[in-house]
Parts: sequence; structure tokens; C-alpha cells
Amino acid sequence: MQLFVGLGNPGAKYAHNRHNIGFMALNQIAGDHGFGPWKSKFQGQIAEGRLGSDKIMLLKPETFMNLSGQSVGEAMRFYKLTPQDVTVFHDEIDLAPAKLRVKQGGGHAGHNGLRSVHQHIGADYQRVRLGVGHPGRKELVPHYVLQDFAKADAEWLDDLMRGIGDGAPHLAEGDSGKFLNAVGLRLTPARSSKSTPKDTTRPIAKSEEPPARAEDTRTPMQKLMDKFR
Repeated sequence: MQLFVGLGNPGAKYAHNRHNIGFMALNQIAGDHGFGPWKSKFQGQIAEGRLGSDKIMLLKPETFMNLSGQSVGEAMRFYKLTPQDVTVFHDEIDLAPAKLRVKQGGGHAGHNGLRSVHQHIGADYQRVRLGVGHPGRKELVPHYVLQDFAKADAEWLDDLMRGIGDGAPHLAEGDSGKFLNAVGLRLTPARSSKSTPKDTTRPIAKSEEPPARAEDTRTPMQKLMDKFR
């Protein structure tokens, strides 16, 4: 059994915030793979299902971001899991929008949700870092992540979510490379190997070729007389 955790804040007010991209990722996985209904448990919302041969529990903590670890720790202990069985999906300001990385262990880099998870289960869990971009200045970060995604983000965000849904079974089986490839195919669809590039050049049609001039055999006197006819 594995525990997939999405970080975010509960309630409609925060549903489309950049900080809630972890919740969005879990909603996509649950919908794409027929997980059971969300139920209130472990200070959060949990849904059960399978990815390939693996039983997966999806958890969205409802403790607000800064206390996410309380919910994660409670669920992990209940199911007798280790940190290595836990994967956390979260927003990452140090990655450009539509970029993502998979990382095992490491620091929390100042992310309040990860900081809380560290406090309750340690640092040896897996993270899926979902890029949302950086506002440019450190003091703007709190406001930036608590704002909704812009309308201009809709297309790449939809592709990213669909890619996460496609690749989730690979992530569950421990193949992060195939997971990243599945996401990449959504973000940058592969060109068909059967297609051939269009030839942008075309030969001049015969009707477009300039006609050859006939040789003028008139004498100078005939040419002069022809001008006055």
C-alpha cells in the first residue's frame, strides 16, 4: 500500500490557488482511475483505489497548509506505512510553470506544508514538485501562491493534470522516468513518425514561366514605319 498526499488549503476560497495544485493533482488521479468517494478521515479527505497492482490511498489534509503533517502522520501510522511509502504532491515556486520533478528525500526549502510533514514523519518521503513559477521577489511569494491561477495558465495546467493522471500508475510502481515521460507527452505531444514535413517550396508551373520572346527580324525602316501605323 502507498499513500499519495496532495498539499493545499481546504474550502472553495482556495480551490484554484497555486498553493492548491497538490489537491488538483489528486483529484485528477482519483477521477482518471476510478477511485472510491472522498471520505473524511485523518483530519482530511481520503479516497481509496488501485494504480496497476498497487493499492493507493489518496489524502488531502484539511488542517490548512501549515499543519499538513498532522494529517499525514496520522494516516501513515494507521496504515503502518513508512516514509518511503508516502508521495507528496506540492507547489514549487523554484520551477517554471508546467515543469515538474520527482525527488526522494531532502529539505523542505521553506515550504510550510513540507516543513510540517517533515516534523511529523521525517524527510525520507518522495515529493512530486509541481512548478508554479516565482513572482520575482521573496516578499511577494505568500500573496502569489494564495492567488488563483491566471486564465493564461489554463491550457498548460490542464495538460499537466492530464499527464499526471496518465503517469500515475508508473509513479506507483516506482518508475519516475516513465511517469515524467507520460506528463511530457501531454505537454509536448510527440509527432507521428509516419508524417512527413510539408514541402514549402513548389516548382513554377509551366503556365507561370515567362514566355520566350520571338526574334525580331524587321529592318530599321520597317520598325520606324510600324510605329506610325
